Amino acid sequence: MNRPLRHIAVFCGLLTLALLLRANWVQFAKNDDLANDKKNRRVQIEAFSHPRGDIIVGGKSITGAKETPGSDFKFKRVFKEGPMYAPVTGYFSQAQGATFLEGVHNGILSGNDDRLFIKRTLDMLTGKKQQGGDVITTIDPKAQKAAYQGLVDLNAKGAVVALDPRSGKVLAMASTPSYDPSVFSGISLAEGKKFKELSGRKDKPLSNRALREIYPPGSTFKILTAAAALEHGVVTDIDKPTDAPTPYKLPLSSTRIGNDVPDSNCDKVSVKTGMQWSCNNVFLDLADKLGKDKMRETAEKFGFNEEQFIPVRSAASSYPEKLDKPQTALTGMGQGSLTSTPLQMAMVTAGLANDGKVMKPYLVEELRGPDLSTIEKGSPDPLNQAVSEKTAKSVQEMMENTVENGTANKARIDGVTVGGKTGTAQHGADVNDERPFAWFVSYAKNSEGESPVAVAVFVDPSDMDIARSEIAGGKLGAPIAKAVMEAVLER
Repeated sequence: MNRPLRHIAVFCGLLTLALLLRANWVQFAKNDDLANDKKNRRVQIEAFSHPRGDIIVGGKSITGAKETPGSDFKFKRVFKEGPMYAPVTGYFSQAQGATFLEGVHNGILSGNDDRLFIKRTLDMLTGKKQQGGDVITTIDPKAQKAAYQGLVDLNAKGAVVALDPRSGKVLAMASTPSYDPSVFSGISLAEGKKFKELSGRKDKPLSNRALREIYPPGSTFKILTAAAALEHGVVTDIDKPTDAPTPYKLPLSSTRIGNDVPDSNCDKVSVKTGMQWSCNNVFLDLADKLGKDKMRETAEKFGFNEEQFIPVRSAASSYPEKLDKPQTALTGMGQGSLTSTPLQMAMVTAGLANDGKVMKPYLVEELRGPDLSTIEKGSPDPLNQAVSEKTAKSVQEMMENTVENGTANKARIDGVTVGGKTGTAQHGADVNDERPFAWFVSYAKNSEGESPVAVAVFVDPSDMDIARSEIAGGKLGAPIAKAVMEAVLER
């Protein structure tokens, strides 16, 4: 063979070797990336070729599957009572992907989770269709209905979170306005338009206000301010008069802050009376005396400044690090730069109801295989002993007095010990231009003296046909919290 031909042969051999190496690289090294690429239509076709497992509430499925004739995607997801459970399930759409439990536990529901490998292999060998597992939630269906219906009846933007303080189980999680995930679970043009319409609405129905939105918590935060003051020795007797006058002059400022009740109810009163009538002066003064570091330390023990995973991610509530003295004082009444999710305020309430121990909230009771075997089980997990039992008991006494004799009286339940706190939160660049948010937090005790339920209710009345004077946590939030607590207690 002459030299030119030999060179061509070697060159062709190198090209062939490079081609083989590349093919092997794609086949083995890049296999997983290509197989799971969102643009790989074969993967998408496979994902919708069989019904998914179900999300279960109270022993009943709240999801299902529907055949879609004439499409490569054989099955699409359907949701039962979709708007009520959308903040829990999220959506699973042929075109839009997956969110919340549908997304976090997609592997279990689709049957592709590594823990289902043996079952998947046996099904392949026997010719059976791939099956997905189930996600069993901690949600109490009656509590969820009470939470959702309460918000719907108000025709308000808002959210409700109910927890079992003893374990951290999420008993209810509602957000309004909501949406039905079934209406865009397919890939049709009409379903695409529906998703676009929902995404563009100003009232944000696709947003989970319980977990993903943050707001100033207003006077509901006073329960944490009281706990911080007791824990750090600023208050030693909840019945002893304070030296906090009303109206209260912010430190290093000429601004004076009053109250929604007569001055005689709040002027230099005790912390217990201050909570009973939601006296701003008492809690502004406590925060100023505590200082930003001790306030933030206590807030962080309850979960502030960290994202929560239930396993769905919740936005981090914020107690800022850099605050001057007037800003620190404002946090004592839940204003200023302070922000919270409804989940976070439910955690604060639950922690105090549980004698100071904050449990990590969790939404999934069990992950179950297609053969009903348990793959993973949820269990109580402490987050922090945020404050001492003595401190928590003192705050409970104040909250229970506030229900019996103060501003939270609409949460009373006959024959049941209930603790609660109202909240009205100013917001916006000019707080007088925006309608305030209404909050309410509460817990109820059973006959054994334990608290099986703690609730946080948030209401944004910006679209409600209601006078500004009627916007108050005790009026808007307390009846919803009461209905949720009653639903849990009946169980």
